[in-house]
Amino acid sequence: MAFNGTWKIDRNENYEKFMEAMGVNMMKRKLGAHDNLKITLQQDGKKFTVKESSNFRTIDIEFTLGVDFEYSLADGTELTGSWNMEGNKLVGTFTRKDNGKVLKANREVIGDELVQIYIYEGVEAKRIFKRA
Repeated sequence: MAFNGTWKIDRNENYEKFMEAMGVNMMKRKLGAHDNLKITLQQDGKKFTVKESSNFRTIDIEFTLGVDFEYSLADGTELTGSWNMEGNKLVGTFTRKDNGKVLKANREVIGDELVQIYIYEGVEAKRIFKRA
């Protein structure tokens, strides 16, 4: 279970542009780029338990691969969708409740890093985490 463990944000690539495409206002984008996000992942077969802890909130999430669930982003954007496993990657497809647009997300462990890629309206961003 390569995902298991605690991961702390190390760096972002194109994250502010991504948040802008998502409709996040400038003040929240500036804060979001420096959120000190820490993610604790625990996988048990097809079930995942995730704890996200940042400067803004702490949230516990449970999901089962292939099963839709509801989630809200730190800015309050509400989504519904699911994660699936494709090879060594977690691949998520989520639909915004407010406008019906799709947010794609991938999580993959590469070496000692957890790489998250988000794609929304053609804008791609990366968040790279190191094991804590």
